Amino acid sequence: MDLDEPSGEPPVRQPAPQQPEGCLVVAIRLPVRIVALVLVLPVRMAWDALVVAGRLLNDILLRPLGRALLWLGRVLVVLPLAGLWRYAVVPLGKALALLVRVLVLAPLVWCHRHLLTPVGHALAWLYAHVLTPAAVGLGAALAWLARYLVAVPARRLYAWVLAPAGRAIAWCVRGVWRLLVLLVTGIGRVLHLVARVLRVLVVLVTLPASALWRWVLAPAGRVLAAVGREVRDALRHAWRIAGRLSLAAGRILGTLLRWIFVEPARRLYRRVLTPVGHLVRDVVLRPAAEAARAAGRTGRQALAAARASVRQARADVRRLLFGGPRQPQPVARREPSGRGTRTLDSSTTALTKD
Repeated sequence: MDLDEPSGEPPVRQPAPQQPEGCLVVAIRLPVRIVALVLVLPVRMAWDALVVAGRLLNDILLRPLGRALLWLGRVLVVLPLAGLWRYAVVPLGKALALLVRVLVLAPLVWCHRHLLTPVGHALAWLYAHVLTPAAVGLGAALAWLARYLVAVPARRLYAWVLAPAGRAIAWCVRGVWRLLVLLVTGIGRVLHLVARVLRVLVVLVTLPASALWRWVLAPAGRVLAAVGREVRDALRHAWRIAGRLSLAAGRILGTLLRWIFVEPARRLYRRVLTPVGHLVRDVVLRPAAEAARAAGRTGRQALAAARASVRQARADVRRLLFGGPRQPQPVARREPSGRGTRTLDSSTTALTKD
């Protein structure tokens, strides 16, 4: 087997070499971690309690309230705005676009096609055949005028005025430059002298400062840095341990609550209250309901019989006091009723009598 062939397993990561620690760090670490654990444990347990309360509040109140607000926002804002956009803004925009196209764009296109284009062609012909020759002649005249009115006077002005003035200005500038060189040289020498004095002062101040930094401040800074690192590591370690202790305390408290309250209540409900409820329902409530329904039916029947009796008694009293109701009088009809009805075979009329 080839030893150089890479295998499928990932390489094992070697732990990084740890730096050797001094006795001061080891002496500081244990008491700092103990004090940090004592201080951090109540804070971590209070934090975990607040986190659990926040989750319960989120699940029970905030999330349903957010869903309700989202539904209200959709019903009260989104749907009306969508309906307004669909049934008001879009038709209005289409109508405005149609009006703009009919009242603005179409007249502009007609004006461009039938007015501006012919006018532009006329102006182009005028520029090509009239303005261009006039511009050429005018350009030649202006060139002649510029040559004899500008160029020649400018050349003479440069030769007779500007060149002598420039030479005088250059001589003045050279004098000023020499003066500035003298000033800069003097200032440089003064600054060099000041620099030498400052160098002496820096040497006199730097040596004590360097000694103070090397023998006092640097060792104190290293000690404070070690203490700060240990305090930071101790707080981190204490926070992690406090989290585990808080988790364990929460689990123990939850288990105790479940054993003390939830399990007895569940067993009481399942083994006592449910059979008692079924027994009460079968033995008491259902017979009582049947008896109540039977009593109700009997009461309704008795009440109906009493109402019929009262109605009959009232009718008898009315009959005794005012008499019976009048019988309808028979109305004489022109046609016989019963067996004597007129037919074609009977001889009840004068025309059909024998």
